[in-house]
Amino acid sequence: MTRFTPEQLAAARGRLVPDVVADGLQVLFCGINPGLMTAATGHHFARPGNRFWPVLHLSGFTPRLLKPSEQDELLSYGLGITNVVARATTRADELSAEEYREGGRLLATKVERLRPRRLAVVGVTAYRAAFDDRKAQVGPQERTIGDTRVWVLPNPSGLNAHWTAATMAEEYGRLRVAAAEA
Repeated sequence: MTRFTPEQLAAARGRLVPDVVADGLQVLFCGINPGLMTAATGHHFARPGNRFWPVLHLSGFTPRLLKPSEQDELLSYGLGITNVVARATTRADELSAEEYREGGRLLATKVERLRPRRLAVVGVTAYRAAFDDRKAQVGPQERTIGDTRVWVLPNPSGLNAHWTAATMAEEYGRLRVAAAEA
């Protein structure tokens, strides 16, 4: 993995990272917003401590552990990635409540256009802020966007110590089974 200087990471602040999307995906995963490592590399969930890629494999979504640089391969599995808020920050707590709400509106428009079977927001706090649903919990939601069912998954950040890779993989696996049945 490329090592970035603090200056290079700081220069990535505010950058946008292109979505990995297509029409009619089985699951569209939605992160909170890109971190600086993601923005510097252009690859989603690129920070070494992030558990998204290992959990995606452990849960059975991918047949092997993908590297962030292989993110475009997700499309061949009917999977994609986007974010609630597009701009890169050091930490998600740098985002304003209005950015989350606007991100939720833009995400709903994107989902209506792309029509994935499931939208999976990775982070209950981000989901609550984006969709003004203070009582949401991890798991399937009552909310739909068009015909798309919504699911909230645990945030795979290494900072989310409440969930282990194994327990996250169980929850991601529940989504995988539900998406396959729909």
